[in-house]
Amino acid sequence: MLTTRKLGRQGLEVSELGLGCMGMSQWYGATDDRESVATVHRALELGYTLFDTAEAYGPHDNEVLLGRALAGRREQALVATKFGFPMKLKDGTTAEADSRPEHIVEVVEASLKRLGTDYIDVLYQHRVDPKVPIEDVVGTMSDLVRQGKVRYLGLCEAGEKTIRRAHAVHPLSVVQSEFSVWERNLEDGVLPLLRELGIGLVGFCPLGRGFLIGGVQRAEDYPDDDFRHHDPRLQGVNYDQNMAIAAKIREVAERHGLTPAQLAIAWALHQGDDIVPIPGTKRRTYLEENTRSATVALGVDTLAEIDDAVRADLVAGPRYNERMMAYIDR
Repeated sequence: MLTTRKLGRQGLEVSELGLGCMGMSQWYGATDDRESVATVHRALELGYTLFDTAEAYGPHDNEVLLGRALAGRREQALVATKFGFPMKLKDGTTAEADSRPEHIVEVVEASLKRLGTDYIDVLYQHRVDPKVPIEDVVGTMSDLVRQGKVRYLGLCEAGEKTIRRAHAVHPLSVVQSEFSVWERNLEDGVLPLLRELGIGLVGFCPLGRGFLIGGVQRAEDYPDDDFRHHDPRLQGVNYDQNMAIAAKIREVAERHGLTPAQLAIAWALHQGDDIVPIPGTKRRTYLEENTRSATVALGVDTLAEIDDAVRADLVAGPRYNERMMAYIDR
């Protein structure tokens, strides 16, 4: 059973690992709703309380799926969802990022219905919207807290200036960003700020979108609708250089009797009690493997060895393509 960690100073307490649900509905190959629901149920049995979704996942399908999985078990879970991400709609059109106050209210009402609940535990702005002052965004989110529709607030992939301005309007409990042994962009600025302000970090992609487990193919081998097809770190010479990093992680993991996934997640857990990784999976087998990471104790020497094997100067390519990087607020 997982233990818990406190995120922020507003009372949010979650399991030390959360479950990222996006892949249950899109981006990473074929989906299986029955197995996904069974995975959510197994997560509850193992002590997971934090379940991460968004209106953009599907779009909309993932919230519906999670709501169905949690029916009759809502009190066991903390549901985090997000608004304000550009997404391709079912009719083939594209909805741009939109954090206008009136739209936030509309999206939250729709998310509540899809999730089959009357409150959201953690509401995130999915990406910072340069067209809308962050004060207006967080002010609207704060109104939703006062109305009882939302309990805690967060931002995703926000930079230091935005975090400070947002936190001054209403205290943030969490910031969510990509964070893993091979994606360390938070360490010099954002993470120290979060600790100064007393904000927790929820780290997505702790397995580097699967790359650190060594089973990822070249980008061109995936279909166009698979996220990995567009991942610069899987393209051309970047793939070859990064595979050498994955091999080093495998070597360290094998010496400690661990899978590469367990080593990578354990590394993230060792970076501080104010950090909660949310590895995503849609299968119970991988969920159980990931959960065992919470029992792994890594010594100082092992952590140093991992850091040396995955130095920033060894990682080839940006984490997103140019279009997606444009949405990152740094």
